[in-house]
Amino acid sequence: MRIFDGFGKRIGLAMADGKNPWGSKGDSSGDGGDRDAPKGGKSGGPKNPWLPPSGGGDGGRRGPNIEDIFKSRGPEGPRRTGGPGGPNFSFPQRPGGKSWFPVAIVAILVIGLLATSVHLIGPQQQAVVKTLGNYSRTMDSGLQFSAPFPIETVDVEDVQGVRTVQIPESGQQVKLILTGDQNLVDLSYIVRWNISDLESFKFRLVDPIETVNEVAEAAMRAAVAEKALDETFSGQGRAAIELDVRERMQRTLDSYGAGIRVLGVEIEKADPPAEVVDAFRDVQVAEQNADAARNQARGYAQQVLARAEGEAEAFDKVYEQYRLAPEVTRQRLYYETMERVLSETDKTIVETEGVTTYLPLPEIRRRAQQNAPTTTVTAQEGQ
Repeated sequence: MRIFDGFGKRIGLAMADGKNPWGSKGDSSGDGGDRDAPKGGKSGGPKNPWLPPSGGGDGGRRGPNIEDIFKSRGPEGPRRTGGPGGPNFSFPQRPGGKSWFPVAIVAILVIGLLATSVHLIGPQQQAVVKTLGNYSRTMDSGLQFSAPFPIETVDVEDVQGVRTVQIPESGQQVKLILTGDQNLVDLSYIVRWNISDLESFKFRLVDPIETVNEVAEAAMRAAVAEKALDETFSGQGRAAIELDVRERMQRTLDSYGAGIRVLGVEIEKADPPAEVVDAFRDVQVAEQNADAARNQARGYAQQVLARAEGEAEAFDKVYEQYRLAPEVTRQRLYYETMERVLSETDKTIVETEGVTTYLPLPEIRRRAQQNAPTTTVTAQEGQ
């Protein structure tokens, strides 16, 4: 409020003196002229500080115009009248008085031409050269030269490096494949490949990686369809499937002229579907138990067969001796047979007069051992 009070007092003093800083009331021109200004002569300028001079003279004050403010400012602030960024800036000159600007332009062009004309190809790399967009030649490893861009463009590729494709890709769902015995198996595998012909690789296929994926999946489905479910889980069956898939892929890619060499296929996982994995494990356990029982039976059969073969061989030898001495051999066989048979029984047969024919000697011996008196000796104290 004090500010407005002081401002009002100043306006009152000015009106009291008969001087209006905005001009006379009767002056409709708005140029702020004074009554005391000479008639027909040029005014000394308006007394309104916010109005421009009416006659274009130099007298009187006027405020800055908005256009003058923007004209005096550059994009980064007020313009400077001197220095490297000001209107008085000039490019450095050569000793002869000529400008360095043409020399700098020529140097930049030469550097650009050299950068696009000289190429260092790595030991495992090759490059295809296109002249005005059309294939012209293939560059081998080493220091090579070409026409500058955009006349010739050079595209460098690693042709010996091993590239891998994983099917299915990480994060995707299971890949179910139908086997030859009408079962489903969840397979995940890796295909390793590289470039055999760079020209065919660059210009025969629109998307080489996608082509490898599709060919690998088709070859895997065809190979698994010829195998049973058990073969896909065994080591030998997997090796046969991997080799079959590799050969199928190579034949298909060669027919496309893809310029791709299949280095190998590796099966990472071969599992039953998740919905039947518990039942499949029970079946596997039952099959393992059946295999164990079969192996045990085979072992027993081999033992019996070996014993029989041994006895047959022994009989052949005895028969040879029997042919040489029949009576002696017959007597010996009788004694050996009776010894073997009687040694396994508890009966004793004695063919002598005055002796009981049957004497259970082993039984009598066992009873005697059981009824034998036992004496216990107790140590007395002090002895």
